[in-house]
Amino acid sequence: MRYSNLPVPSTSVGLSRYLQEIKKFPMLEADEEYMLAKALVTHGDVRAADRLVTSHLRLAAKVALGYRGYGLPVGDMIQEANVGLMQAVKRFDPDLGYRLATYAMWWIRASVQEYVLRSWSLVKVGTTGVQKKLFFNLWKAKRKINALEEGDLRPENLRRIASDLNVSEQDVISMNRRMIGSDQSLNAPRSRGSDEGDAGEWQDWLEDEDADHVEAIAEKDELDMRRELLGKALEGLSERERDILQRRKLAEEPSTLRELSDGYGVSRERIRQIEVAAFKKLQAAVLALAKERGVPVPVP
Repeated sequence: MRYSNLPVPSTSVGLSRYLQEIKKFPMLEADEEYMLAKALVTHGDVRAADRLVTSHLRLAAKVALGYRGYGLPVGDMIQEANVGLMQAVKRFDPDLGYRLATYAMWWIRASVQEYVLRSWSLVKVGTTGVQKKLFFNLWKAKRKINALEEGDLRPENLRRIASDLNVSEQDVISMNRRMIGSDQSLNAPRSRGSDEGDAGEWQDWLEDEDADHVEAIAEKDELDMRRELLGKALEGLSERERDILQRRKLAEEPSTLRELSDGYGVSRERIRQIEVAAFKKLQAAVLALAKERGVPVPVP
């Protein structure tokens, strides 16, 4: 499927000009979006596909810019986000009951994450799911506590990040040292006269109330979708597996292995085994349900 009206961020156009250009495409009301999506599904209407894609380019750019801390070309990440957006439009079913932005967020993030992982060698990033998750979450955690410019993390920040991400301090140290030098501050000035346009700060180009509004709605809908998937997946567990997993992983104040061991009259090691097995079953069920709905599941 070709998208004739799709602008492309490049060195010849300039990223700042591209971000200004995509603001010209109007956002769609819910009923208009539904009719266009139905026209695409029913008749393969390319013009409808064009409008669905172009009306969400600002959302794709905003999501892509959220990954700018990995030291990769921003224009390339936006193009990857657009690929994810086009995949979402191609697969979107308007009768599923949620907006295109909600569905597209999954595809956009997955596409950008795949690009980041391809660009950073797996030897550098790590090959396990835990390492990949840490790779994508560490920069966000550092930004949250204003530690992007620290280099090696201060002990108090190291402890907080390890606790927040539920990993060891040594894992955080190792991954952080691999990523040092790649973080880019959102307030970093852009050079005047470069192919990125006028001087200023990167955050100056992120302010877009329409994109913010769409993203906020999409994130709320996505959270509801994740909760629904989790709820359905939990139904596939036994009563004991569900109780142990909820009390160990989902409670605000998780129960200890000893508490559960005393309650069920088994060893703490047995509780741990049940927890691990139940969590694996839950992950598989969530992935299967997401696949049924045609949505990828990004790493974080």
